[in-house]
Amino acid sequence: MPRPSTPLLSPEIIGEAGLALSRAGEPFGVNAIARRLGVRPSSLYNHVDGMDGIVEVMRGALVHAYRVEWNGGPWDDYLVTLLRTQRRMYAEHPQLVPLLVGKTITHPAVIAAYDDLATSLVDGGFPDAEVLAVIGVIDAFAIGFGLDLASPEDIWQPGDDTRTLGRILDGSERGDARSDRAFELGVDMLVESLRARLARVAR
Repeated sequence: MPRPSTPLLSPEIIGEAGLALSRAGEPFGVNAIARRLGVRPSSLYNHVDGMDGIVEVMRGALVHAYRVEWNGGPWDDYLVTLLRTQRRMYAEHPQLVPLLVGKTITHPAVIAAYDDLATSLVDGGFPDAEVLAVIGVIDAFAIGFGLDLASPEDIWQPGDDTRTLGRILDGSERGDARSDRAFELGVDMLVESLRARLARVAR
């Protein structure tokens, strides 16, 4: 039998299958991915190291789908574009978030994306000693607002009288409109605070 011109399995194919299941809100474990690809679960282990390996190739597939490359421009312009893209990425794959944050990042494409971010910050004037902390803040911001975008239409529903919250909620924006407003305000606050910190460091 001649070998197929296109491989039936590869880390990339497995990662894409896992992402497709995730986007559909379906389980994306070893058995589910194997069923989707029409292979035995044991076949996956020739290409990935169990569930940890599957999560990492899914992380790599996410980066390929949502990658924002730094072109040498201003760090703050790059950061705003990156935050908007990552918010959408996490909002479209909320069930992946606990797995992604619980595993060490090793995929070369993901490391390259973080290297872009680190390089843009250093090029912008942030000291090496602060870059990893700034990246941690950026990650937490993007993940948080990604999950916020995937949240219910109504976040708060007081059952009793409140001093302030109930009055503010009356006639307020809901759903995506509320999340978008909060996100844009948050981006402004984050970028302005980083600019201010950079200015203090430069003195």
